[in-house]
Amino acid sequence: MTLIRHIPFLRAVFWHSITAFGGPQGHMGMMMKTFVQQRRDLTETELIEYNGFCQLLPGASSTQTLTLIGYKRGGISLAVITLLIWILPACLIMGSMSFLLSYLDRNGLKLEIFKFVRPMAIGFIAYSTFRIFNIAIYNTITQVIMLVATIVTFLAFKSPWVFPALIVAAGIATNFSDKRIPQKGVPPKKIKWGNILIFFALFALAGSLSEAASSGNWKHRKAINLFENAYRFGSLVFGGGDVLLPLMYEQYVTRPETKRVQETGRDVLKLSREDFLTGSGMVRAIPGPVFSVGAFTGGMVLRDEGIAMQIAGCIIGAIAIFLPSALLVLFFFPVWHNLKRYAVIYRSLEGINAAVVGIMAGATCYLVKDTFLAPLMKGQMIGIWDLLIVLATFFLLRSKRIPAPFIVLGCLLLGAIL
Repeated sequence: MTLIRHIPFLRAVFWHSITAFGGPQGHMGMMMKTFVQQRRDLTETELIEYNGFCQLLPGASSTQTLTLIGYKRGGISLAVITLLIWILPACLIMGSMSFLLSYLDRNGLKLEIFKFVRPMAIGFIAYSTFRIFNIAIYNTITQVIMLVATIVTFLAFKSPWVFPALIVAAGIATNFSDKRIPQKGVPPKKIKWGNILIFFALFALAGSLSEAASSGNWKHRKAINLFENAYRFGSLVFGGGDVLLPLMYEQYVTRPETKRVQETGRDVLKLSREDFLTGSGMVRAIPGPVFSVGAFTGGMVLRDEGIAMQIAGCIIGAIAIFLPSALLVLFFFPVWHNLKRYAVIYRSLEGINAAVVGIMAGATCYLVKDTFLAPLMKGQMIGIWDLLIVLATFFLLRSKRIPAPFIVLGCLLLGAIL
């Protein structure tokens, strides 16, 4: 009976999941319209506070915000159902995309229709960097952090720990001074952190099992590796899907080609640059969270293991990448009213946001080098159309006159014509 009375709310969540285009910013506007203005599930002030709280956490912020709306209405059980309904359509679409690309590849069919989606994906990342720069970079310390993060990311892009190291260092750097954001009031004496141990235990367990599976050459080691990779992404990504995609590119495209990996002879999870950029471009054209790209990458990295394992890869990639977001938001929210009294939280967020901008800027530069400059250095010609698509995508997004799904559709049509 309790669930029945929430059916209208869940119906609204489902409709939101198949109509919410535009990434976290677009999702926020639609949540305001649907759950505040139309349904009155919460107030405008509450929604803004929920979104602000989720920005402090790693993971998919719009997913966490919607999960909290379900939590407010019906506790943890409704929050979990809300989460599943929200992510399911996007994950099904992106998982199916992995099978489509596999089918086309196996049958020797050309992927010309997707050829302009790849440079378009770089244009999306460049625009996201520009947009967040105007929000997060506003004083000397954030400018310095962004510059350092950009250079370090570009030079050390192949190191898997460069991103979390930059984020932690930036959060510490902005706490050396308390003049900009002073401590107000008396912070709480004690916060119960017991539940968060589950999050860290899963993180440590996934890492240990992944390493053991690779070293011991376990039969289904790639599935375990995939869970660890996706769970790590969901645990460490500040800034949403725009930051997630460069991290995935490093893990699945760049890292397998490094000298260290090739010398060890490890059969690591990998994707071609073309397939990855196709997936990261297509996720912009569908409604729902950008993190649903986890279902696509999960299916793609396990596609050589057979259809059953490819399906498992889609499921593992989706669950593992969203699981940290749910654990963090549901464990931290009950102590939020105490946590937000700590100025150290806001000082850290100032540095983290600046580092995120630097990481995205460095990743954009690296993708441009990897996609355009590297072929030129080898004497290969690059298509002028690719460069034009990157620039056109950036300026169309900046003008805000054409929604993102229509930009993707235009690139697909252009690929079919040219």
